[in-house]
Amino acid sequence: MDVDSEMRRGLVRLPPGSEKVTDADEEVFILYSKSTPSSNKFRGLGYLDSHKDTLTLTFELKPPSWSNSSTGKHKRKAASRVVQEKTVEIQLAQDKTALRTRAGDTGSVVWRASVDFAQLILQQHHAKSPTSIFDEGLRDARVLELGSGTGLLSIALSPLVGHYTATDIAELLPLIRKNLSLNFPGWPNVKQGALAAGHNISVEELDWVKILSTPAARRSQVFPLPSSPFDIVLIVDCIYHPTLLPPLLGAMDYVSTAGTTAVVVVMELRAEDVTREFLEGWLRSGEWEVWRMCVDAELAEDTPYVMWVGWKTPQVKSD
Repeated sequence: MDVDSEMRRGLVRLPPGSEKVTDADEEVFILYSKSTPSSNKFRGLGYLDSHKDTLTLTFELKPPSWSNSSTGKHKRKAASRVVQEKTVEIQLAQDKTALRTRAGDTGSVVWRASVDFAQLILQQHHAKSPTSIFDEGLRDARVLELGSGTGLLSIALSPLVGHYTATDIAELLPLIRKNLSLNFPGWPNVKQGALAAGHNISVEELDWVKILSTPAARRSQVFPLPSSPFDIVLIVDCIYHPTLLPPLLGAMDYVSTAGTTAVVVVMELRAEDVTREFLEGWLRSGEWEVWRMCVDAELAEDTPYVMWVGWKTPQVKSD
């Protein structure tokens, strides 16, 4: 089943060409048969630059493409007054020592997928694109990110959302807080207001392994869920090692509310077996509806990314 025209589910738009995923083997075949020589070039594990202590990331945001066309002169003038080019600059500290000395710690440096995803969402929002992944309700949304790493996405997306909860293992929280203070002076004591970005970000520990190993009745002691469910859960390039898959899937299930929460997963395609194992686990219970979003032309040119969105389906109780 695919989407011929735009379809909306909550805050998420499924672009034309998106396809429902029902079989892991079929999905893996489709994804890896599409790869090209340019997308197969060596990119390393996915780090942007693991040798620098601090990175400066610059996001160049353009006006809508139609405003530069040769038709609709008055429309172009009106659009140019509303949407101009804009530059967003973010400073990020990295912990390159932890990357080499702390087993399993890959979140202490910036990953390309997070940069590309931030560019996509910022550009769509800035240009008021009718094909934006998220609709206007994003401004009031409660967003949770699993595996926030350096905190890049919380910094980039906080001006666009209602509240952003960045989570990771305890060892990485100081780095996230450092980067929030670097970009939002005074954080977390930032007064709410249009010019005071960052006031809506909270940082919390969420260890997937602890969630999985804790009985369901006591998981709220490990990570208390808010009274209002999360609207969006972001997972950006956290899928690369098979041992992490069961904990990640358990955390996804725990923080998601059926019929409300959209789980958006972005990953760089690496080992086929890991991709297949993740999808098999996601689809196995039958409680999730999963779609591959058609964003090939926007997310990153000639890079092997895939973006899925899934919703837990409400279960009908039998009498």
